[in-house]
Amino acid sequence: MKNLKMRKNTTPGVLISFCGLDGCGKTTMIKLLNENLKGDFDVMLTKQPTDFVRKSDIFRTYMDSPDHDAYDYRSLSLLAASDRVQHVNKFILPELEKGRTVITDRYYYSCLANLRARGYTGDKWIYEISRSVVKPDIAFFLDVPVEVSVSRVRSRKDEKDRFIDMDLQYKLKKEYVDICHANGGILISSDTSVEDTYEKVIAEIRRFSGGL
Repeated sequence: MKNLKMRKNTTPGVLISFCGLDGCGKTTMIKLLNENLKGDFDVMLTKQPTDFVRKSDIFRTYMDSPDHDAYDYRSLSLLAASDRVQHVNKFILPELEKGRTVITDRYYYSCLANLRARGYTGDKWIYEISRSVVKPDIAFFLDVPVEVSVSRVRSRKDEKDRFIDMDLQYKLKKEYVDICHANGGILISSDTSVEDTYEKVIAEIRRFSGGL
């Protein structure tokens, strides 16, 4: 596993990312962190990929159907990677330049995890493109057993019947852990109560900021 050669954040702002399996608790942690920080910091929330990708036919095919024969997965990965470059440089970076704290639900790490989990471990382009995006100041990777994450997803009314490739989820879990270790991320087990998980998150934020 090679590390990604992202650009260092030299702006006055702070970039915080959350990655992990669907159902790992990203949305909940981001909501709590926003509520905690917004009184003292100028916080902006965002997510990747953007709706440009999320609403595309190829993305919905891979998310909602077991039949992927119509598309080469690399085409989706390239689409998502280009979307992230655009989003970082034309949306996130200008906000960081203003001194804002940007918290993003998923980041470029997810692009790498999904590509590798599907067997494309030798692709070099994903690492080259990473040079065009800013590295998060704090990169959280929430780790949870696959069965727990799937159960959480199934508990959502609008996703109770969603197609989930279980074998892929196990591979993704491993990739996220490996990517975290290779890129200086912060691995946090979210297989606990919301309160316990959030205490771990806020402790890392305090460590970074010297105390809140």
